[in-house]
Amino acid sequence: MGTVSIVSALLILLSGIGIFLIACQMMSSNLESASSRRLKQMFAKTSSNKLAGVGIGAAATALIQSSGATTVMTIGFVNAGIITLFQAATIIYGANIGTTITAQIVALGMFGKSTLSTTLIFSALTGIGAFMMMFSKKARLKTLGGIIAGFGMLFVGLSLMSGSMETFAAQDSVKSFLARIENPILLVIVGALLTAIIQSSSVMTTIALAMVVSGLISLDQGIMLTLGSNIGSCVVAVLAGISGGRNARRTALIHLLFNCSGVIIFLLASWIMSLFSSGSVSLGTMFSKAFPGAPQTQLAMFHTFFNTVTVIIMLPLTSALVNTVKRLIPDSEQDNAKDEGFRLHYLNDNILRNAPVAVGYVKKEILRMADLAKENTNNAIDAITTLDFSHLNGFKEKEEELDFINKALVEYVVMLSSGSGLSQKDKIYLSTTFRTVRDIERIGDYAENITEYAYNLSNSSQHFSQMAKKEIAELKEKLNTLYDKAIDAYSNEDFEALAQANILEEEIDDIKEKMEENHIQRLSQGICTPTVGAQYLSLSSNAERIADHLINVAKSIRNLKD
Repeated sequence: MGTVSIVSALLILLSGIGIFLIACQMMSSNLESASSRRLKQMFAKTSSNKLAGVGIGAAATALIQSSGATTVMTIGFVNAGIITLFQAATIIYGANIGTTITAQIVALGMFGKSTLSTTLIFSALTGIGAFMMMFSKKARLKTLGGIIAGFGMLFVGLSLMSGSMETFAAQDSVKSFLARIENPILLVIVGALLTAIIQSSSVMTTIALAMVVSGLISLDQGIMLTLGSNIGSCVVAVLAGISGGRNARRTALIHLLFNCSGVIIFLLASWIMSLFSSGSVSLGTMFSKAFPGAPQTQLAMFHTFFNTVTVIIMLPLTSALVNTVKRLIPDSEQDNAKDEGFRLHYLNDNILRNAPVAVGYVKKEILRMADLAKENTNNAIDAITTLDFSHLNGFKEKEEELDFINKALVEYVVMLSSGSGLSQKDKIYLSTTFRTVRDIERIGDYAENITEYAYNLSNSSQHFSQMAKKEIAELKEKLNTLYDKAIDAYSNEDFEALAQANILEEEIDDIKEKMEENHIQRLSQGICTPTVGAQYLSLSSNAERIADHLINVAKSIRNLKD
């Protein structure tokens, strides 16, 4: 083998890695777009159930073909306070199982070398997917085409990497060099370093598979490289954790400790087997006997076995792991001070990396904002009715938080909208959020106006009549019913709830007119004074405008109708 051949083989390997990475990215972004609703539902249903967390992590990773993306999302959710460290740990466990699917797919593509290989068959999907992306007019078909093309490109990259490995395998000097690297610890370190550089355990495992199949390294060597890749894959999580808060760093450390624990357990198991069998039994011999004649399956099955067994061992120890991490990264005064300020509870920069999931949490932020506006509105109406200003405890803070969310959410949606991986429906939804958050912020402003009317009334040493209070109580009840229907319509895209909200909004208009008429009668009868009447009419007018903004929020779902 000459220098030209070696350089050519290296270039082919680099090309294969590049195509494989692009394929993973294509599949990931298009699968995220196609399954955005499913991803949102999965992460919204996280609970303290250990197995549920593992299942969610495994399913999410299987859907988007990236344990790194799942881990980054999880770190973002913990940082935002959406899920606990315990829940995050179980999701990370599941992500490690879900990522083994890539190795199983690659192993499948390595069969059939003597006939029409599965690699060739699956590679042809690249062309089919590309045609669908180019010539389909429907967005869903284009997305499906992207998934199919990405899947096919996985095998194109695999074919190039396998071919380059066969070239190296024919070189005696390369064989002798790799054969000398028998130290398991050294092989684990090499696997970890290469994975950290590539930032993809899937690519590292695929390279190891190709090397084992070509005979360049033994199955035991491939196993140690695979173990190292699990440690190296933590780099993505560590980078995401560094940019987050205290709990984000803790989550990244959980991922690192979990993966390192699994590697240590299997290294000890391998050492014990070798010690008691005088070197005749190893992890490699076990899997070669279990799956004879199929080295690609042997390594892929070990990968799945390793991650599954590690999860089974670590699952009962999750609470202890979380407590250990909390001790290693304790609370600090700086973190506590930071937590006291206003922040988006469900969103942060890390979640931007998975746009479809972020869209779901934009809606959660808006719903939280609406709850704050409702609470302030009710407290303001209670204050003006009773002139008991204890109802306004915390009112100013909530109003400031509404203003903060309004500004922060708009900025976040701008960043999110400029990214990729969004479905057409998600894009339309995001375009409606600017008006929606403004409507809710205005509700808070009208509630603030009502508190001013309450103070004016109190300063005049006057109050509403019993009849006026009864009418205000009716108005408040109707507003709350409208709120429930409007938010139900917005949250669930329920057009029946929207229809009911429209009826309620018209009824509030009628109540306002009735209140004005009754006020004129009371004024003529001397029951009400002009000063009291001014506050009363201002209250009814502001309440009507609140109803208008609520119905605007509900009507935004019309843009999402298929």
